[in-house]
Amino acid sequence: MIFPTFSRITDFLRLPKKGITVYAFYGPSGTGKSYRAKFIAQKLKARALIDDGLLIQDERIIAGKSAKLEQNYMGAVRVALFDDKEHRDWVAKAILSHHIRRILVLGTSEKMILKITTRLQLPPPVKYIRIEDVATPEEMDEAKRSRQIEGKHVIPVRSYEIRQKDKSYSKIFVDSIRIAVAKKPLLAKLFGIKQQAEVEKAEGNQQSKLFEKSIVRPAFSIYARKNISHASLARLTLDYTAQFDSEIRMKKLSIKNGPSGYTLTLTADMPFNGAIADMTQKMKDFVIKMIETETGVLIEELFIVVDKMLQPRAKPVI
Repeated sequence: MIFPTFSRITDFLRLPKKGITVYAFYGPSGTGKSYRAKFIAQKLKARALIDDGLLIQDERIIAGKSAKLEQNYMGAVRVALFDDKEHRDWVAKAILSHHIRRILVLGTSEKMILKITTRLQLPPPVKYIRIEDVATPEEMDEAKRSRQIEGKHVIPVRSYEIRQKDKSYSKIFVDSIRIAVAKKPLLAKLFGIKQQAEVEKAEGNQQSKLFEKSIVRPAFSIYARKNISHASLARLTLDYTAQFDSEIRMKKLSIKNGPSGYTLTLTADMPFNGAIADMTQKMKDFVIKMIETETGVLIEELFIVVDKMLQPRAKPVI
């Protein structure tokens, strides 16, 4: 296919893109939109999406540059809004050349999405979907914690794309996750129930489809690490351990500074309840979450060493 020369492409791109259906998916920054974007797009039968400056189709980067590569927050915002004319012309041309008919646009608000669609010469969205429609408050809070404390962001493309696309992407790449999405869940009530974006954990299920997402840590999200004294950290660990279970007796605690946070090793006597592994995991998750929420520091790891099993206290007879 032959396209107009670059000198004529600007006028070409100003023409409204007929036959394209646009959907909007919006919500506050860091609440899990990119994590759920592919699921929403699949339900809308939209193979393409716009997210943070990128045009993505079938888990591949088709055009654009990611806001995650910017060194500061304001630079990231400008990229996400397609402030640069060459950037938006690049993406607008790719939308036409790939004959995209349905597209999901992500943003923090309806206003932001309208600004993006206008700059890319796309029609207004025919449907707006809020993050609150597909995620519980607890899920959004967990996503915010990962963003604020760990600086982790999701790009809804395969890790191969991130690592091979450009050396700049490989510098911010952290990990990848694979999720299995049921092929036909809740078709009759797509946007009517909470947690409809939940994924199936069993990847071997033949009734599910696998998607891969990349986890990155952009330069603008890496703040100077907050420091806290070991004494204060020990006091908080003791307080939250007692809050989790008052029968736990903390005997020893060692604290080490890591590359971006702290590693704790806690030795304790714990009440025997027949499920010690489950109890220690719940205690670990609780203590880490409470410390990070209160202080803003990152707990890289909490190791729990059980020194002695205690008989649980007998409940008083009423």
